[in-house]
Amino acid sequence: MMVFMVRRLDSLALLAVSIILWIALIMELAFHQHPCPLCLLQRVAFAMIGMGLMLNLRFSIRAEHYGVVILSCLAGLAAAVRQVLLHITPGDPGFGSPVFGLHLYTWSALIFFVLLIYCGVALMFGFKRRSFATREFTLIEKCIAISFFTVVLGNLVAVLLECGLGPCTSGSFGYHWLWSRG
Repeated sequence: MMVFMVRRLDSLALLAVSIILWIALIMELAFHQHPCPLCLLQRVAFAMIGMGLMLNLRFSIRAEHYGVVILSCLAGLAAAVRQVLLHITPGDPGFGSPVFGLHLYTWSALIFFVLLIYCGVALMFGFKRRSFATREFTLIEKCIAISFFTVVLGNLVAVLLECGLGPCTSGSFGYHWLWSRG
């Protein structure tokens, strides 16, 4: 029974990660808020968290999959905290528009922390035996997985258009691979 509940919570966590990546991509495209290099690192961390959760859904719950999620959370948390500390001084407007009073990097730091706590609890209570069986996705899990892969692909295309094949630098905001109209 506990494994079933953890599997459902993994599905919800993957849905939350998908929603976070959708919000970031929509803010980039609709509101022209291009991500900085630290923002891109946080998006990569969310994508890797999603991959770890998908491994749990597809190949059953395993500690190794949560290891991917935990390491990705730690990397994302480091990037998010670094960005928070860059903008913590009084009078600093921060980077990008706030959402519900906090900037996206602050939300990211909080979400990475919550996901770390979730992984710890899931590791304690999520499984009793080691299972290597492949499991089929339910219809809802399939929809969540398709949404996740779609938003990761969308972010990949956006980053490719923004940065090209080279590294993204902090002063290169805009889509450099698209023709300028002005």
